[in-house]
Amino acid sequence: MDVEVDDKDLKAAGAEILTDGRHGLRIHGWEIVSCNGAILNSSSLITWEDKLKTSHLPEMVFGESCLELKHATSGTKIHFNAFDALTGWKQEALPPVEVPAAAQWKFRSKPFQQVILDYDYTFTTPYCGSETMELDIEKKDSGGILEASCIPCWEDCEEQIDVAALASKEPILFYDEVVLYEDELADNGVSLLTVKVKGYPTDSASYSDPSIISQRLPVIVHKTQKLKVHCNF
Repeated sequence: MDVEVDDKDLKAAGAEILTDGRHGLRIHGWEIVSCNGAILNSSSLITWEDKLKTSHLPEMVFGESCLELKHATSGTKIHFNAFDALTGWKQEALPPVEVPAAAQWKFRSKPFQQVILDYDYTFTTPYCGSETMELDIEKKDSGGILEASCIPCWEDCEEQIDVAALASKEPILFYDEVVLYEDELADNGVSLLTVKVKGYPTDSASYSDPSIISQRLPVIVHKTQKLKVHCNF
């Protein structure tokens, strides 16, 4: 999706496009940057398998792709990447998905022809992003540079996102969709993890439009959190 941004809209919103070669913009003290990289090569895949302690990875892993949101003043950075997402998949350790016809296939196949899958081959992950601090504070008393001990953490809260404000018809200042990994599930469907500026939809269904089936799926978990940064200087 290509979005043409009007300079007048950018100026009215107090935003500016980054001019240092990165794809993104700066707005209200935040830098939003996206990067769409290439698929991992064979040597990188082996390295990832060693680190994740698995011999199973999606067919296409975009290891250099990421979306970053950084607050310049505090140094708080929220970012999304494939490695952390797959770490979540590995830790979740869900059982393999079995379609209704699978039981019949097992009886029709000879033992040596059966393929036993003992892992979640859909690569479903609870991953909602990563957070880090990138902050150095100059301490004038000592005349040196002291790295602040800041720890970002998510806390449950009762506050809700203003959905009405998100749905308002305002001009799009920046848009991108970053694919983190993809697998065609041996031509039996597709498993795709993407991150967009904005939203965190999760659906599991054989529909081309997730918004249709999401209205019928039961809500298993609903959690609202906010990010707090605790610093010791």
